[in-house]
Parts: sequence; C-alpha cells; structure tokens
Amino acid sequence: MSPEGIAAKRGKAGSRFSGIRRVVVKLGSGTVTDPEKGLREPTIRALAEQLSSAWTESGVSFVVVTSGAIAAGRKKLGMAERPRTVALKQAAAAVGQTSLMRAYERAFEKRGRHVAQLLLTHEDFEVRERYVNARNTLLTLLSRGIVPIVNENDTVATEEIRLEGGGGGANDHLATLVTQMIGADLLILLTDSDGLFTKDPHRHRDARRIPIVRNIDDEAILATVGRHISAEGTGGMASKIRAAQVLSASGVPVVIASGLTRRSVLDALEGKDAGTLILPRATGKLSSRKMWIAYARHSHGTVLVDEGARKVLLEGGKSLLPAGVVGAQGRFLPGDVVSIADRRGRVFARGIARWGSEQVDKGKGKRSVEVRTLLGPETPAEVVHRDDLTILPPSGATESRKGAGPR
Repeated sequence: MSPEGIAAKRGKAGSRFSGIRRVVVKLGSGTVTDPEKGLREPTIRALAEQLSSAWTESGVSFVVVTSGAIAAGRKKLGMAERPRTVALKQAAAAVGQTSLMRAYERAFEKRGRHVAQLLLTHEDFEVRERYVNARNTLLTLLSRGIVPIVNENDTVATEEIRLEGGGGGANDHLATLVTQMIGADLLILLTDSDGLFTKDPHRHRDARRIPIVRNIDDEAILATVGRHISAEGTGGMASKIRAAQVLSASGVPVVIASGLTRRSVLDALEGKDAGTLILPRATGKLSSRKMWIAYARHSHGTVLVDEGARKVLLEGGKSLLPAGVVGAQGRFLPGDVVSIADRRGRVFARGIARWGSEQVDKGKGKRSVEVRTLLGPETPAEVVHRDDLTILPPSGATESRKGAGPR
C-alpha cells in the first residue's frame, strides 16, 4: 500500500490496513517490566489477547521481539539496581529469560496459541547462511500458526548487551532486522510513551503527540527526539526513530504506541489514531539483499572517495572504480562489507568490497590499465561492484557502531 493509502486508512476509524499480513511487534523493557514488581504479566496477557484475536479474525501473523530478560532476572537475583557489568547482565538475562518465556507461554496458550523462543545475535544476520536459516525457521513457525518470541541472546552477546545497558536500543535494531528478514508489512514499537511527541512528555506538560509523520527525515521531526530513558528501558525514542529511518527505505511503515494499553496493536491495525504512524518514503525501495548489505552486516572499514565518484554513485547504477578512490580506513579483505565516505568521512553508502584495504592503498586514483599492471591482471576492475552497493538514505548516512548500521 502507498503511504497516501496508509494515511487515508488511518483517517477511517474501524477500517483495517489492507495488505497487512505479517507484523513484527517489539516491546521495550519499560513496557514488559516494572521497576518494583518485575514482569508486567497483565501487559503480556493483553498483548496475547490482541495478537491471537487479530490472527484468528484477520489472518495477520505476528513475530514478537521482546526486551525484559535482564530486568526480570534482576528481580530474581535480588539486585536493587540495574546490573553494571557485562557478567552480571548476562547472569540476570540467563535467570530472567525463563520467567519471561514462561509468561509469554502461559498468556498465549490460554488463547489457543503456542509460542517458540528464538535467541539471536548479530552474527545470525551477518553470516548469510545463518541469516537464511533463521528466516526459514521464522517463516515455518508462522506458517504453522506459532508465535515466535525473539530476543537478543544476552547470555552470550557482549557488544549488544553493553549497548543495551548504556542506552543503545539493541532490541529496536533487532526488531528492524527481523522485520526485513521476514518481509513484514508493519513494525509496531510498543513503549511506555503514547507515541512521538513535540517535546519529551515526561518533562514537558505542553508536549503534543504527533499522529502521523510523513517524512521521517524532516529536521523538525528529528529535533523532537530527546534522550529520555525510562526506569527499566534503555533505547529511548531516538533508537525508534532510527529504526523507522531504516525501514522507510524498504517501504515499511512503523507505528510507535503505548504498550501499557489493552488495544494499541488492534488500534494500529484498524487505522485508528493511536500512537504515531511513520510513513515510508514515497519513492524508491531497496531490495532485501541491498538492505542486508546496508544494515545487517558489519562494516570492516571505510573507502574514501572524491567528489566526482560520490556524485556518480549517488546518481545510481554505477560501480566504484579505483580512479575515484582517495584512501582507505581500517583493514578489510575482499568480500568484507565496507562503508563508503567522502573526503570528510561522511558515510553515504555501503558495499561488499572486491578489493582489500592493501589493494586500495596501492591502487587508489589509478586507471584500470594502471591497476592491472600494478596489482596483477586478476584484480577486479571495480573496488565495489554496483550489484553489491547500497546508497544509504540521507538520515542514515552516518557511521555507527560496528555491525549495527543506523539503529
């Protein structure tokens, strides 16, 4: 459905989005857990009721991406405060994961649905074979009417868990990757806020909710994003906006809504004015492989290019040739994903390198004939072939942590 069609649907209360058949719902720690009481089981039961109802009545299938394992484990371990070290976070996650899954299992089985647990790390998206295996598992579960419950594998992941403990919103990015992986039609981010506001509603009484965002790259919209972090959550609104920016490039709308109500998912599916609907870009849509290159794989280094090469690449359909390359940062090998940046280091693309960093250092600025003489006749003509190159949207053209892409 076009962005205009989605917006029109929202304007008609009670009418469902047409074409929505597969949805990812992500719950943050501030939604799933309470600082004093631990797991919010009534919230999980309300979610199970909504998802089971929509699945049965409309045939919409769901994948749930959930936070909360560390917060749930903290209560069981008797920790008064959020654990600070990676080891304590992993221990809390190991203890809390059982309680979290037991709560989801009880809630869904009371409504006639079975659940399955998938613990993923970034390597499951980085390595193509593991990516395909995880995708096939998710699609098989959905085809059998089972609700996959996905979480970051915090008991073994270290990079992700550090960021979760420090405000990185790891599971917002995980939800983005899962949405792309299964080809979902919609991502619903449930949080402890009623949506995106003009100001931080936790600090400003005059903050107003923004019902629809038509251009996620609008500076006025980006300026509204604060760094508010709830008592148990860590991602904040900024990581949710980054998720919407990524999915906007693949034509997927995003809804940010309160996870503490009993109707948020159903209201979103019915097009009601609840939360904030972020529309995808009206033009251009990246393929699944292009999205995988841009956002699911680690960047092992950066290739710097001159203004002429940058212009040619942004126009689309061109490969990166050595004549336009001015240097390389980091060490990478052929087959690694690299970021592509201008002379000032501003990243605007990603791609799979056909040259290693040493070849780039030797062959930068050279013509094809010179390259073959200098590096050998077997050297590929392109540093990055056009089929392996993805131009990032303007808002995503910044370097981020290793392996995450815009989050």
